[in-house]
Amino acid sequence: MKRFNFKNKTIAIFLVGTVFLTYSFKSKFFEVAKQIEIYNTLFKELNMYYVDEINPAEFTDKAIKNTLKDLDPYTNFYNEQDVETAKIRRAGEYGGIGVSVFYTTQGIEIKEIYKDFSADKANLKVGDIIISVNGQSLKNMDAEQLSTFLKGVPNSKFNVEIDRQGSIIKKEIIRDKVVVNPVPFAEMINEDTGYITLTRFNEKASSEVRKAFKKLEKQGMKKLVFDLRSNPGGSLLESINISNFFLPKGKTIVTTKAKIKKWSNTYKTTNNPLDLNIPIVVLINERSASASEIVSGSLQDYDRAVILGKRSFGKGLVQRYRPLTYGTQLKVTISKYYTPSGRCIQELDYANRDKDGNVPKFSDSGINTFKTQNGRTVYDGGGVLPDVITKTSDKNETTEALLDSKAIFNFVTKYYYENPTIGKGNDFDFKNNDFKKFENYLKIDTTFLTNQEKLFKKAYLASDKNNISKEYENIKEKLFDIKIEEIYKNKDILSEIIKEEILQRYFYREGVYEHKLKNDKTIYEALELLNNQDKYNQILSGK
Repeated sequence: MKRFNFKNKTIAIFLVGTVFLTYSFKSKFFEVAKQIEIYNTLFKELNMYYVDEINPAEFTDKAIKNTLKDLDPYTNFYNEQDVETAKIRRAGEYGGIGVSVFYTTQGIEIKEIYKDFSADKANLKVGDIIISVNGQSLKNMDAEQLSTFLKGVPNSKFNVEIDRQGSIIKKEIIRDKVVVNPVPFAEMINEDTGYITLTRFNEKASSEVRKAFKKLEKQGMKKLVFDLRSNPGGSLLESINISNFFLPKGKTIVTTKAKIKKWSNTYKTTNNPLDLNIPIVVLINERSASASEIVSGSLQDYDRAVILGKRSFGKGLVQRYRPLTYGTQLKVTISKYYTPSGRCIQELDYANRDKDGNVPKFSDSGINTFKTQNGRTVYDGGGVLPDVITKTSDKNETTEALLDSKAIFNFVTKYYYENPTIGKGNDFDFKNNDFKKFENYLKIDTTFLTNQEKLFKKAYLASDKNNISKEYENIKEKLFDIKIEEIYKNKDILSEIIKEEILQRYFYREGVYEHKLKNDKTIYEALELLNNQDKYNQILSGK
């Protein structure tokens, strides 16, 4: 009898649970359907009765992107043009002219020129603004429209008008097949130490790293500096392949945990490694993210490499592309990832924004300790912490605002046209008097304003200007002095960034890396460590 009652109770509980789950699912589905219906009726009413014409595609695009903005910044909607751009980024090749650009109200401003591609052959310059294509003015077009003009079928021709420092130049350009090599530089630092830089994890990343490693190995490489600084990440699978180059087959590289069970996976190395013994120093900084953190985190957890530099960005989230109707896509965050020791290095907690929309840090509520294979202590909650931290200043809020503006780009454009040559790239330096020139330039720059300056300017424009113009100029000057005082705290960082931007204008990106090989303090520190095998082994042993 007891057994019968127990069985009946179990069945009853099961039925109640099933009914509850079914009700919960139906309730959620009804709520989604309800909100979609509300939007549909709203859109129809606006389209029918709003006094001005509405662009349906633009209206919906904005509505969707506004819906997603309160989630994390990696969950995005891609319209048909965005989908093509994302495919190009992942594949690393496209039909175009070989440039990166800014989209402005004047037209398409050239930010960087890739050596030996169409733009370079046509003698375009960084800072040129393409103001018309085939007679079509680009003025006041939005970014989505502008993005369609330069890409196209390789060998197709088009005519452009360019504004170069106030002069209008006409050119005919033939599109190339542009291949973006994620390993733009791989050379020997000295007779036995190689240097490989990886700038992104596109579909060519692991094959290009392998090729670079094999090339340097033939040149006598016995030690390696692997540079992942400012690498924003990319393909999860490519990060696993690259980790596999230096770790044995069958090792766990990363574990993902998702709401959907089938997307929770453990990824292991599946190939034979390139090398298990070569001493490696991996360079990272605060802009090394995602796949860069998977590689550096796994090599650190297995004590396979010394990590040197600054704490990485802290992106422990995985995205997947989901097809939507009419050729559009959703890139959605589906899981968090964990390094082999169990660390989640995600820094920002997007699910718990405060009432003002500010995103808290996981590390604010405490960090957890984990152990590497050799028993060394490592931490979660905020990126990969290097084994050796480089001694540079920490960027303050004002410097971050400066780097987000076009002030450095504009200053270097002015510098380029004022200085026809700068001598040999390896010997170039950005000295104190050059930084003083940069400070003076900021007095006339309109792109770099602090929050205080923006608020003060807004208040002034809304006031009776005639009565307070003198006081306004005095306070404006004081705010500028405070701004300069703040950026001087990061003079070491900014001088290097400006120097690299200048070198790139004269010698392309290749020239920047050649200069770094001889002058970069972080690379020199890595080289010193590799030359001190006892210290290198001591760090990895945890003693």
